[in-house]
Amino acid sequence: MSEVWTVLKILQWTEGYLGDKGIEGGRLDAQLLLAKVLGLDRVGLYLQFDRPLESAELAAFREMVRRRARREPLQYILEKAEFWSLPLRVSPAVLVPRADTEVLVEEALRVGSGAETILDVGTGSGAIALALASELPRARVEGIDLSSEALAIAQENARQHQLHERVVFCRGDLRALPQGPWGLIVSNPPYIPAAEIGALMPEVRDYEPRLALDGGPDGLDAYRLLASQATGSLAPGGWLVVEVGIGQAQAVSELFLQSGLSNIFTRSDYAGVVRVVGGKKQ
Repeated sequence: MSEVWTVLKILQWTEGYLGDKGIEGGRLDAQLLLAKVLGLDRVGLYLQFDRPLESAELAAFREMVRRRARREPLQYILEKAEFWSLPLRVSPAVLVPRADTEVLVEEALRVGSGAETILDVGTGSGAIALALASELPRARVEGIDLSSEALAIAQENARQHQLHERVVFCRGDLRALPQGPWGLIVSNPPYIPAAEIGALMPEVRDYEPRLALDGGPDGLDAYRLLASQATGSLAPGGWLVVEVGIGQAQAVSELFLQSGLSNIFTRSDYAGVVRVVGGKKQ
């Protein structure tokens, strides 16, 4: 007689299994994976703890758990993430949107709330562009990315939130920004020094797109390119606002000053890490 796996039993086993693989938060991961397989939310799982899994459900869940045990990001397995309270589709073609980046959106809204034209450089899933568009109904937003696969994800997300008529996504390179003038340019560019990528946690190092991670030898290549084009691309009074890595804020601020931007500011995230640098075209 085959063993019967109930919802509660499989959750308890999976929590321990993922913990043995070095994954923190294994209980939550197990709940979210099983909820996806069963078509339930987490409350639904609690109401059906005694429900036995059918063989097909068990097989599907075990495959998801195997992927997570190999340190594949949970969001890629679920094919979704949330950013700025917007559910978004994600895939290995895009970075997983992170809560830290919401501070970038907050600052962009603070200084650029009157912007009628917004450019998101390295848009990925479209998270930043769509967050800004959702808050600024009069703005025209464009997101650019080198990856056609990422752009397809971003366009799908725009349609999902009925923002596709105000937000366009195009293939573009930060070495040659689209002609402005832009009232606001935002970017969460690649900023990990190339030599440090190998030391990142496996979920990032082995699965997220290197194109969106590798910031060159010192992690500042993208900021040099953005700063060098800022005054030519921004409208008078327009802002360039970027996310930065740990310890990069001073160097990026100096690049902004050297490029002719003024009113330079920084902003820390809610963990106290300086996460945002902004500058204004006079």
